[in-house]
Amino acid sequence: MAELPCAEPLPRCSGRFTISTLLGPEEVLGCEGTQLSGSSLCTRTFGYNTVDVVPAYEHYANSRGVGEARQGRPSLADLHSILKVRLCCGGCWPIFNGLPDTEDGAGEPSSAPAPEPVRFGWVKGVMIRCMLNIWGVILYLRLPWITAQAGIALTWLIILMSVTVTTITGLSISAISTNGKVKSGGTYFLISRSLGPELGGSIGLIFAFANAVAVAMHTVGFAETVRDLLQEHNSLIVDPTNDIRIIGVLTVTVLLGISLAGMEWEAKAQILFFLVILVSFINYLVGTVIPASGFNFVPDWRGPEGSFFGLFSIFFPSATGILAGANISGDLKDPAVAIPKGTLMAIFWTTVSYLVLSATIGACVLRDASGSLNDSVALGSPGCEGLGCSYGWNFTDCAQQQSCRYGLSNYYQSMSMVSGFGPLITAGIFGATLSSALACLVSAPKVFQCLCKDQLYPLIGFFGKGYGKNSEPIRGYMLTYVIAIGFILIAELNAIAPIISNFFLCSYALINFSCFHASITNSPGWRPSFRYYSKWAALFGAAISVVIMFLLTWWAALIALGIVVFLLGYVLYKKPDVNWGSSMQASSYNLALSYSVGLSEVDEHIKNYRPQCLVLTGPPNFRPALVDFVGTFTKNLSLMICGNVLIGPRKQKVPEAQQALDGHTRWLLKRKIKAFYTNVLAEDLRSGVQMLLQAAGLGKMRPNIVALGYKRDWQAAAPQSLEDYVGILHDAFDFKHGVCLLRLREGLNVSRVPQAHINPAFGAAEHPDGNSTADPEQQASTIFQSQQGKKTIDIYWLFDDGGLTLLIPYLLGRKKRWGKCRIRVFVGGQINRMDEERKAIVSLLSKFRLGFHEVHVLPDINQQPRPEHIRRFDELIAPFRLNDGFKDEAAVNELRHGCPWKISDEEVHRHRAKSLRQVRLNEILLDYSRDAALIAITLPIGRKGRCPSSLYMAWLETLSQDLRPPVILIRGNQENVLTFYCQ
Repeated sequence: MAELPCAEPLPRCSGRFTISTLLGPEEVLGCEGTQLSGSSLCTRTFGYNTVDVVPAYEHYANSRGVGEARQGRPSLADLHSILKVRLCCGGCWPIFNGLPDTEDGAGEPSSAPAPEPVRFGWVKGVMIRCMLNIWGVILYLRLPWITAQAGIALTWLIILMSVTVTTITGLSISAISTNGKVKSGGTYFLISRSLGPELGGSIGLIFAFANAVAVAMHTVGFAETVRDLLQEHNSLIVDPTNDIRIIGVLTVTVLLGISLAGMEWEAKAQILFFLVILVSFINYLVGTVIPASGFNFVPDWRGPEGSFFGLFSIFFPSATGILAGANISGDLKDPAVAIPKGTLMAIFWTTVSYLVLSATIGACVLRDASGSLNDSVALGSPGCEGLGCSYGWNFTDCAQQQSCRYGLSNYYQSMSMVSGFGPLITAGIFGATLSSALACLVSAPKVFQCLCKDQLYPLIGFFGKGYGKNSEPIRGYMLTYVIAIGFILIAELNAIAPIISNFFLCSYALINFSCFHASITNSPGWRPSFRYYSKWAALFGAAISVVIMFLLTWWAALIALGIVVFLLGYVLYKKPDVNWGSSMQASSYNLALSYSVGLSEVDEHIKNYRPQCLVLTGPPNFRPALVDFVGTFTKNLSLMICGNVLIGPRKQKVPEAQQALDGHTRWLLKRKIKAFYTNVLAEDLRSGVQMLLQAAGLGKMRPNIVALGYKRDWQAAAPQSLEDYVGILHDAFDFKHGVCLLRLREGLNVSRVPQAHINPAFGAAEHPDGNSTADPEQQASTIFQSQQGKKTIDIYWLFDDGGLTLLIPYLLGRKKRWGKCRIRVFVGGQINRMDEERKAIVSLLSKFRLGFHEVHVLPDINQQPRPEHIRRFDELIAPFRLNDGFKDEAAVNELRHGCPWKISDEEVHRHRAKSLRQVRLNEILLDYSRDAALIAITLPIGRKGRCPSSLYMAWLETLSQDLRPPVILIRGNQENVLTFYCQ
């Protein structure tokens, strides 16, 4: 047959395959619609006249960017008609709301009110507790020794450096405590609820462990004092080291008993200890009125700890009791007031006491003394060296031989020698050590209990159980007791203190960084009412804590930070089912917002094209195959939005919309589909989809493809639902979207009982009672979740749509489940030019770098379909025909009034060639792709207003019927999505 002549002199046709037509020249302008303005019409493809063109090199040459019209390829408007807004009318077809309605259950029977637990104010609950925890073993037993080593000047520097870190941390914890209602759980609760489980979990675990070790440190200090008393009276139990272990274990056991007795007993014990310490301080200050015997201002380093940071690591634990009040936050009357006020007041008064004590003890006691009255000499005696000479004492010999038993550098109980009455200092040591050990013994289990209840980490839930009216963490007490005994057995205070320093510094660094992170993310949920907080001070506190950690012990700092990174990474990876408003979430939002806005400033380019899909799933759990299919090629690559249209009275559907949003989002997360879910309320399905088409997405992250399921029941469904379904396809093209339509042999809808409120347009029937038995959480398996093996993915690239028909199967083939599939590309061609056509397509595909090498030209595409298949098509459209006998247009419109889906005889004749082409293509698909894993076909386009919806659906039905593999019908928006240029 001769080629169809053009209506006017033609330029060179861009379509590579110019095939004979079944129509006459007189039918050129009426075959598919109105004449194109500004372009010539010529026959470009298979067997019938159409504006559509086959793939060609020229269509992709000189590609510049997405959105430009391509010379030679018709635009979407050319194929589909100029955009014309069409208002939907007709009946309302409800859609699944996704989750069954829930009603409020009957109120639970009233029960007797629980007894009111003990609550403390800011003085008794926070300030005294913090002061007792700060006034610990270091104050009495190591601060004089540190002063001897470092001198008064550097000792003050050590104290002020420690206080700087703790004060900044105190300001941060004060801000956190005023950022919402505080419950039990202490530091962990404060941080996790204000800043999220990621940071809270790691801080809580480290802080609980550090407090457990601190129990051991303070208990060892107490045991050391008792050992010294026994040694003075020659009454050692075993030997000096084992005596510390024995006394320490017995002491921590008694403290455990006090803790288990309840918070009332613990609070009473703390008040007693506080009074004892105050009396011992007064006693000490009275003793300092006695004339001074030395002034140790400059350092005199001695021993393995004799360095500035060595002494700092030993002193720092004495300043770490600032969170003792915050750690019993659940036992405070008003934590938001008590924690800031009590913590900062405790820091102030203890700092003053440390500065005064170091200055006075350094001015009153020599570094070295023999303790013998025979060492007195006359003032100015020759051969006497040291400060003692000016006061009539010559300790030169013992100082040089390092045999002095007394003095700040040698005798840890020097404060008792300065005081007015020595035994009161011993009582103060007992009070300070026991009160600090008791406070840490209470703090660690309460923090750990809250952490265990949240189950952020595995295998710790056992310790979360509470007992009694205060929900005492008895199991946590026992765990802390075991840890404390383990470190008590070390029996060396100077060895335990540096371990605690690193863990506390790490905790403080995390606390300060958490507050800074929450501030810079500008999270609306971060609104502390504490006005003295500064994010820059918090950042400085975090930085200086990390620096000091490395200056103390670099390897211990690496271990501590490694543990933090592991704990943080575990929570980020596992994503526990808790949400308290994480600063990490706020940070992610800020980054996403910044990048999304930044995308608006970037010009689009074909190389950056991504298939961003609006998937018309309805309830996603009812069409899991459609969700899995799109999720497979968009995962970690591009945007996927699952859209649902809720139809019905607004008052009823608004609460259902929120319920559906939460339920379906959980379903997607459980299925590990990286997609958004959105629903809209509309009067009918089509107008709802139009809303989604216009409003879904953000900036450049907007859908450019509409994916939906094939409407299997189009022949039996309500006619208006058929119109809506085809109308949605028209709307997608009108809004310049590509279309991806999925058909499975068994269908897509997996709802067990069809509902009265399912979308009729998506193929579900109605049920009289409208009750649902489908489980919103069900996870039905689909073909797209299984391994495909060594099958084929067959692409029928029949018309040039810009390359989307190639791109989606290519992206699918990159996934592991489809990676072994062989991809075959089928194109139409003439039997006498098969080699040339194949080489042309192979050359084009090689430039796209898709890795498609197997190309098949279909020379028999123009053959007449078999008669029985033609009859089947005629029977398919028979119920929708007007049988008007070729009447004029006015008469046909009158007959079709109210039934736009009806097909006139003239339309049957006009589209006869295209209808037969779908019949023939189905025969080819059955011949070539019966055993394929997936079939991708270029979707035929029906011209809006010229092709009735029932005829168009008959084309899709005929094209894809009887096929066992999944079939995807794809049509791009006629703009390039593939390029072979480097720029």
